[in-house]
Amino acid sequence: MAKTDSTGSTWRYRWAQRQNVRRVSTYRGAEAAWRRRDDELRRLRALAADFQGSATAGAGLPLELVDDEVVLWALPAAQLVEVRHTTVLPAPDLTVAASAAPLRPRRPDGVRVTDAGMAVITSRRLVLLGGRGRRDWAYGRMTGLAHDPAAPVTLIQVLDRRRASGLLLPTDAAADFRFKLTLAFADAIEQRAAVLAQLDELIAEHDQLKPFRPAVATPAQARLSSLVPGGRRTIAVAAGIALLVPAALFDSNPSDPTGGAEVAAAATPASTPSAPPVLLRPAAPAAARTTAPKRTPTPRPSPTATAGPRCGAPENPLGYDFCGGTRIRKPAAEVCDWFNCVPQFWAGRGYLVQCRDGSVSLTGGRAGACADHRGVRRTISQ
Repeated sequence: MAKTDSTGSTWRYRWAQRQNVRRVSTYRGAEAAWRRRDDELRRLRALAADFQGSATAGAGLPLELVDDEVVLWALPAAQLVEVRHTTVLPAPDLTVAASAAPLRPRRPDGVRVTDAGMAVITSRRLVLLGGRGRRDWAYGRMTGLAHDPAAPVTLIQVLDRRRASGLLLPTDAAADFRFKLTLAFADAIEQRAAVLAQLDELIAEHDQLKPFRPAVATPAQARLSSLVPGGRRTIAVAAGIALLVPAALFDSNPSDPTGGAEVAAAATPASTPSAPPVLLRPAAPAAARTTAPKRTPTPRPSPTATAGPRCGAPENPLGYDFCGGTRIRKPAAEVCDWFNCVPQFWAGRGYLVQCRDGSVSLTGGRAGACADHRGVRRTISQ
């Protein structure tokens, strides 16, 4: 026997069951993504606290260390790249930020490979031990440092070279290389504490973004629109068509299909001979008749999305609209019941925005927001 709620509505029970399955699936995906990011941040924090090298780590390398210099890390597979044209790189900084998108194993335009070998990070410099010789980048002589956001390439400028050069690394090792190079540079300028403080701030901010377990949907929350295929979207489209079709018919004002002029005639019954004959006035010539001016209908204003109190946002009890106000970084658990949420909605990190395809995402303010939905259209506010 099919299960029903207290009102005896079987479809309401099925709606609540589907909603709960979808909410739990979305929550688990968001929680798993949050957990991966949390583990990565804490791993970087532990690495930054314990990152140190030793003179013995450079044993066997064709590299002579100066006084107090130690080897911090070595990567056996790296390629030396040079920029074909003169460029100006930003000054080195201590920013620790995750890549917005996964790196692609490609070489950017304008960069050529000139050698390959082992990359070594020491407490004083970055060294490439290549097949054609050695290339050094001393931290004290660095004037520019840039990490390509889409490719595993790091470019460096130093005082004694006109053109920038750098390293092309394996994709899976680029993130660790960049972080350890940042730590080595921070140690050289005695700013390791600044990197640790930045990581602590990132961990605290990430803790605030932990997804909450969604509320359980009940059969009493089911709406009649759930019975229509497509739900509220289908009803909205049908309502729009119902408004536009009468307006189009009224504005078209079709002419008489017969194409002839109207003629009035009076008839006298034959059974009443006593009635006086009706005298008909001769019809005026066609050129002399005056046609009544044709009434031009006043065009109706088309409904606009911003005419309502929510500035085009769908009706919802949450108070969310498109009018511009306070950004929503922690939306209500039932937001996807009223808005068309993107897949993996709860994995987003930012504020509510509407994408150009009409879906809603929680990636506002982040690089690549609504990337799979034609970009950001507008912000949802409260």
